[in-house]
Amino acid sequence: MAGGDHHRSKGLISKSCILLIVISGMERFAYKGVASNLVTYLTDVVNMSNSSAAKAVNSWCGFTSMLPLLVAPLADSYWDRYSTILASSFLYIMGLAALTSTTWAWAWSSASKSTRSYSFLFWSLYLVSIGQGGYNPSLQAFGADQLDEHDDDQDQELPCIKDENKSNKKGLFFQWWYFGVCSGSLTGVTFMSYIQDTFGWVLGFAIPTIAMVLSVAFFSCGSRMYIYTHKRDDAIHNHKPFESIVRAFKATKSKFMTSGITLSNYSSDQKVDLELQEKPLCREEFDSIELVLEENPRNGAYMLQNTKVVLRLLPIWTMLLMFAVIFQQPATFFTKQGMTMKRNIGSFKIPPATLQSAITLSIILLMPLYDKVLIPIARLITCDPKGISVMKRMGIGMFLSIIAMVIAAVVEMKRLEISRKMGNLDSESAETLPLSIFWLLPQYILLGISDIFTVVGMQEFFYNEVPVRMRTMGFALYTSVFGVGSFLSAISISLVEIFTSTKGRHSWFSDNMNEACLDKFYWLLALLSALSLLLYVVLCKCYKSRSELENENCT
Repeated sequence: MAGGDHHRSKGLISKSCILLIVISGMERFAYKGVASNLVTYLTDVVNMSNSSAAKAVNSWCGFTSMLPLLVAPLADSYWDRYSTILASSFLYIMGLAALTSTTWAWAWSSASKSTRSYSFLFWSLYLVSIGQGGYNPSLQAFGADQLDEHDDDQDQELPCIKDENKSNKKGLFFQWWYFGVCSGSLTGVTFMSYIQDTFGWVLGFAIPTIAMVLSVAFFSCGSRMYIYTHKRDDAIHNHKPFESIVRAFKATKSKFMTSGITLSNYSSDQKVDLELQEKPLCREEFDSIELVLEENPRNGAYMLQNTKVVLRLLPIWTMLLMFAVIFQQPATFFTKQGMTMKRNIGSFKIPPATLQSAITLSIILLMPLYDKVLIPIARLITCDPKGISVMKRMGIGMFLSIIAMVIAAVVEMKRLEISRKMGNLDSESAETLPLSIFWLLPQYILLGISDIFTVVGMQEFFYNEVPVRMRTMGFALYTSVFGVGSFLSAISISLVEIFTSTKGRHSWFSDNMNEACLDKFYWLLALLSALSLLLYVVLCKCYKSRSELENENCT
């Protein structure tokens, strides 16, 4: 490793980590400044229907979150993270600039709204997705790399002793990282929603573009203090984790033909059995064998192990998808609900998208309580140094998200009941109901609390469970949960629309919100999420973490 801030205090994160946390917050400000109110832009300016706008936003968010899964292997295999961040940020800025210019052209002349300009609008959004696909996982992995120099030294000194300080430091990093992300999201949602509703969309998209430019400038200014992770040995310089996945499947054939793989460069007599090892390996011995296995790219043992670890995550990854589906609702249907409700405070009219800030605000306010109150109490009860295991943490968040959807369904039932009593059911003009928008706050706050548990737990879980050389892939697996969840949300909207709009009836997603049946949709999501949580609990009983498997090797 080279460069970086070497003066660290025990249990504290470095200055380079702090800078990268600030930069991640600025990026979230730019992204949320566009994404949080995009459904309103598509319905009010582009004149799309509610369901079409919701599906468009879900598909775009899904593509944005899925793309890191494709870019991460390339970043791990062929590019260094610093260069990937700079290259991706250039595409990111180009997309935001194109979006702003398109909006400016439409504001200047309504005649400019042609089929070509609509295509340019969506191309600019997807250019943002491509830029973010390389930017986000690389930036977070690069931030985690800043912890590695000190941690690796400790591993060499105490190879068979679990370093609790190392684990706590990583947990602290992920929590503060998410705190920075939430702070940027909060500012983006509240400030930009107000700007877009009050001063227009041109300024509303121009400010996120400027914020992204400044974040890249700050990132470049910190180049001298960063720690850059290099290959451990010239002999493994050409090792490509992306290629190893392909070669691993070829190695599966030889795995069935022989019970062990010979380590010709390590010992002429010694074999490593992939399933049962006769001699347990401590961490130092494991690293030595790992190094030797990587010296020969044609050797499939370690490649196969890498792939097996990733495949082991697939069941847990799948059970988290419904949590991600639920988290698509605040930016789409929750926002459209708020537009029909009373949202005045005196002469000030609350932008409906602003309520999304309740999610991030609850995270910012309650996360310190999680660390200072809940974790110490949990340590006393469970005798676990971390208080709550990562798996339990994610499960608690999933449960809270289900409760949030139940509350959302009940509030929507109340809103529709008031609409029927007022006789507004068939009137598209009478959209505002005498029901305060603050009735939506509990569901937003509960989603924020569930975020503290599940999202932070997901980041730590996928980071720890993937092979060391595929850390960017680990963060990509985390973001891909929300990517696939977005696509599932769009698919579910399409399917529900098909099945509920037969025989001339309005679908559950009618453009007239007083005729829609969003409460039924929320009940459906709550039921599917409950089934997902049940399967998740069953899988957790059978799952063994990577650290548990390594500890078994040390005993």
